[in-house]
Amino acid sequence: MNRRSFLRTAGLATAGAALLPSLAYGWTDLGRDRLRIGFIATGLRGQNHLELMLQRSDVEVVALADPQAHMMEQALELVRKAGKTRPKVYAEGPHDYLRMLERERLDAVFVSSPWEWHRAHGLAALEAKVAVAMEVGGALSVQECWDLVDASERTGTPLMALENVCYRRDVMAVLHMVRQGMFGELVHGQGGYQHDLRGVLFNDGKSPYGKGVEFGAEKGYSESQWRTDHYVKRNGELYPTHGLGPMAVMMDINRGNRLTHLTSMSSKARGLHDYVVRQGGADHPNAQVEFACGDVVTTTIACAHGETILLTHDTSLQRPYNLGFRVQGTRGIWQDFGWGGLDQGHIYFEDSMKHSHRWANTQEILAANDHPLWARYAASAAGAGHGGMDFFVDHAFVECLKRREPFPMDVYDLATWYSITPLSEKSIAEGSAPQQIPDFTRGAWVARAPVFGLNDQY
Repeated sequence: MNRRSFLRTAGLATAGAALLPSLAYGWTDLGRDRLRIGFIATGLRGQNHLELMLQRSDVEVVALADPQAHMMEQALELVRKAGKTRPKVYAEGPHDYLRMLERERLDAVFVSSPWEWHRAHGLAALEAKVAVAMEVGGALSVQECWDLVDASERTGTPLMALENVCYRRDVMAVLHMVRQGMFGELVHGQGGYQHDLRGVLFNDGKSPYGKGVEFGAEKGYSESQWRTDHYVKRNGELYPTHGLGPMAVMMDINRGNRLTHLTSMSSKARGLHDYVVRQGGADHPNAQVEFACGDVVTTTIACAHGETILLTHDTSLQRPYNLGFRVQGTRGIWQDFGWGGLDQGHIYFEDSMKHSHRWANTQEILAANDHPLWARYAASAAGAGHGGMDFFVDHAFVECLKRREPFPMDVYDLATWYSITPLSEKSIAEGSAPQQIPDFTRGAWVARAPVFGLNDQY
């Protein structure tokens, strides 16, 4: 697919904004300078977003909903430290968020709940005509994805996917280079979630990371209360968005291009059992648990214009962190390694490097092509979660609402990316059989223009 220049793409963005009803922003009187925001789930991830919202003068955090008293108390402590007014608290059981949505006059809500709650929380907020910032993961079914799309369209209420890796500095520099045509025509992309999560999936029930081998609602803490159960019961690409999101943005997915079908394959599952045995002993009850999810799951995705994308889910074995990005076109190739620093990768452009067949210095090239967003907001993002990425994704959500602009990653993107999980499960269960990926835009992808990262504002 021919790449548009950065400026050319920016000029086309507004044409796509009016195509779909969830971008109309007709559900409330936004366009003002201060937003009233609530939170559904105040666990550790919700607290990350809360802390950033408390730093903004254009946001008022008015309500928090979470049934876990200790997580609510941690969230309220963040409010106290920020010197802000105590928000209303809705903590009377797992469904008290419904009372919050009914009683509070909210412009938007952050949803940072366990994956199995995303549909219920998202639908309730959309039906209340409250804009949604939804944390990422994978859907439990394709129907869940359609439900969110249908609700957004029916109510005219927008939803944004909080995929922070799309804002990683090296990823955005490569995106900037792609849009300048430096990679030529894109052919192939790779990414994934290659992150040792054993210390997240198990703990001692008292602290979130790296201690003990407990999990589940009764004995686990934080993510081990719910996330590990997915590894017990499901075999597929459980967390597709970190790897897929950046590739989808670069390949204009849902905006002139789309994902068509996938095939997935899974290795055997050994890593989590081995971890339990070595940390807790062969006699520990969890050493008897059989985990369904293979240690390494690979998913190959085809695009309408002939590109391919390879995703790798690798979270159950010992390994250093690396999302494994690769962007390959007719004129250049980039491969990352490590934690995402500008110097942690390989890059090669045949013409400018005179057919040397040697990787070049990514630090120099990526710094010279820093995305305008990072060039402007690097100081503001310093200290924000995940190397500053969290600042950018939350900033985009707030600024787009204030300006009545379309979200850079909307409900159609979230539905498409989320659907990879149940489709990969089905593919693996059927012997790696190809699975068709629904067109959640219902054909509008042909005319929609890119909107992600087109300026230095949001």
